[in-house]
Amino acid sequence: MCTMLVQQAKISGSGKGTKGWFALREVNVSYDHPFDLPLEHALNLDFVNEAEGPGARVAVELTPESARQLAQTILTMLERAEGSGYLPPTNHAEDSGENKPHASPRFEAYAGAGPSYNVSKEDV
Repeated sequence: MCTMLVQQAKISGSGKGTKGWFALREVNVSYDHPFDLPLEHALNLDFVNEAEGPGARVAVELTPESARQLAQTILTMLERAEGSGYLPPTNHAEDSGENKPHASPRFEAYAGAGPSYNVSKEDV
């Protein structure tokens, strides 16, 4: 039975499809029947740019366990980038006026300098 569980989010990024790179504008996230993965249900991600038509699409089907691992890995990497000063801290507190987001001095030094990679001894 179809779950009909679907949510769309506006995003900003790039994806590589059959005709090369294209701008990503939306992601459709569903928990429903996959097309290829041999499961009854899976977490399905469709990264798309609807304005560019059906060729501007990258589809991913994940087991629930893999989807959770991916979500945790993404959050961990963003926290590491914030902690290392490459990404301004996210303000999770309500906007009380005293906890406004700010860029660390290390981030400001690298802002606009192009991609940079931080590899520590633990990563090797």
